[in-house]
Amino acid sequence: MGSLVDRHTAFLAALRGAGLPVSIAEGLDAARALGVVDLIDREALRAAYAATLVKRPAHRQTFDTLFDLWYPGALGDGVALSDEPPAPPADDEDRPPVPPALDPQVQERRRELFDLLLTGDDAGLTQFARAAVGRYGRSPGGQSWFSSGVLQAMSPQTLMAGLLNSVLQGQERGGMAERVARRRFRDRIERFESLVATEVRRRIAEDTDVERAARLAVRPPLERLDFNRAGRADLQALRREVHPLARRLAARLARRQRLARRGRLDFRRTVRASLSTGGVPLTTHHRPRRPHRPELVILCDASDSVSAFAHFTLLLTFALREQFTKVRAFAFIDTTDEITRFFAPGVDVADAMTRLAREADLVWITGRSDYGHAIEVFDERYRDAVTSRTALLILGDARSNHGGLSLPTLRRLAGQARHAYWLNPEPRREWNTGDSAAEAYGEIVPMYECRNLTQLVEFIEDLA
Repeated sequence: MGSLVDRHTAFLAALRGAGLPVSIAEGLDAARALGVVDLIDREALRAAYAATLVKRPAHRQTFDTLFDLWYPGALGDGVALSDEPPAPPADDEDRPPVPPALDPQVQERRRELFDLLLTGDDAGLTQFARAAVGRYGRSPGGQSWFSSGVLQAMSPQTLMAGLLNSVLQGQERGGMAERVARRRFRDRIERFESLVATEVRRRIAEDTDVERAARLAVRPPLERLDFNRAGRADLQALRREVHPLARRLAARLARRQRLARRGRLDFRRTVRASLSTGGVPLTTHHRPRRPHRPELVILCDASDSVSAFAHFTLLLTFALREQFTKVRAFAFIDTTDEITRFFAPGVDVADAMTRLAREADLVWITGRSDYGHAIEVFDERYRDAVTSRTALLILGDARSNHGGLSLPTLRRLAGQARHAYWLNPEPRREWNTGDSAAEAYGEIVPMYECRNLTQLVEFIEDLA
C-alpha cells in the first residue's frame, strides 16, 4: 500500500472484517483527525484512530493488534520509525545450538531483560523484544516466526524471584509490599510477552501479507464470537454479558404475556362507565393482570456436535434462573434427563458440564442425537413441566441422524406452553442440509439462528 489514503482505507476494512462496527462517517472522522495530529508521533496517531473508531473497551485489544500491523513501529530487523535507537543485530547465526542455560549470550541477554523489568523502561523493553525476536524467533527451518522460541530462551517468568529480592531487600515476605511488587513485575513481564507477540506478527506480515497476518492474529470480538469456538476464558467473559441479556429476555417474555391477554372484566367500572351512554356498555374495563415472573423450561441438545454450544446453554440457564419464578432444565442426546440439579449457586460452568457428562442419563442406545426419541421421553417423563404459564426454549442444531422427529408430540407440547422458541447454533445456510430437520421443526416452533451474543440480542429484540 503506497499512499496513506490506501493504508487508511485498508485499516478500516480490516477493523470491519474483525467485527468492529466502523461506519463511513466514523472513517471520515478518523481521516479528519489525521490532519491535526503529528503523523510521525505513532502513539498520537493511535490515539486519534482509537478516539474516533473504538466504541467499546472490549474492542480495544483487537484495534491495537490491527493498528500495529498497519502502522508498525519498526521495519525489517527493527529499525525504528521514530528516533529510538535500532535493535542490536542478530549475530553468530552459524554458531551450533546451545541450551539456553549454558549459553553465555543468552544469560547476558537475560540479565539485560532483568534490568529492564526492574526499572520499567518501556522503550528499552520494546527494543529488546525486537532484538530478541530477531535472534530467537525464527522457526527451525527459518520459514516463519514464533514467540515460543523467544520466551523459552528468555524465560521471563523465572526472573520473578530475583526481581522481588531486589526491591524487598529484607522486608517481611508475604505482606502487602510483596503483593504490590509481584503484581507490578507480573504486569511488566506480560508487557514483554505482548511486545514479543506484536513483533512476531509484524515480521510475519512483512514476510507474507498484512491482510493474511491480520486474519490469523485477530479473533472476533466477544459479541461475535461463535459459541462453538468459545474457550474457558471466553465462557467467563460470556457469563458477565449473558446476565443483563437474561434480564431483558425475561422482561420481554413478561411484556408479551401482558399484551397477549387482558385481565378479568371489571364489572363495576364497566357499569359505571355505561351510565354516560344510557346504560349501554360501549367501553369495557378490565382488572389489571397480576404481574408475575413466567416459568421457563429449557430443553438442550448435549451431543458432541454442539458441546460448546451446550456450555453457553448452561451459562444462559444460570442467568435466567434468577429472572423466572421457576426454571427447569433438561438435556438430551438420544434420551432425556432433567439437569436442573446441577445448577447449584456458585457452581463453575465447566464443572457443571463435567458432572452432567458423568452423571446425567442422556444415552439410550447409540449415544448419537435422536431428537424424536428424546422428545418422546421428555413427553412421557416430564410432561407436567410444560403448562400454560411456561415459556419453552429449545436449544440445538435439529440434526437427528435421519431418525424419527416426533413432530405431533412436539406440536402438542408447544401448544401447551405460553410461548415456544428454538435457538439453533448452526448458520442458517446449513439448515435443511444432510440430516438437518430445521424446516420441519421450524414450522412448529419459531427457529432463530443463535451463534453469538449479537444474534442472541437480535432474538430478544424480535420478541418486542
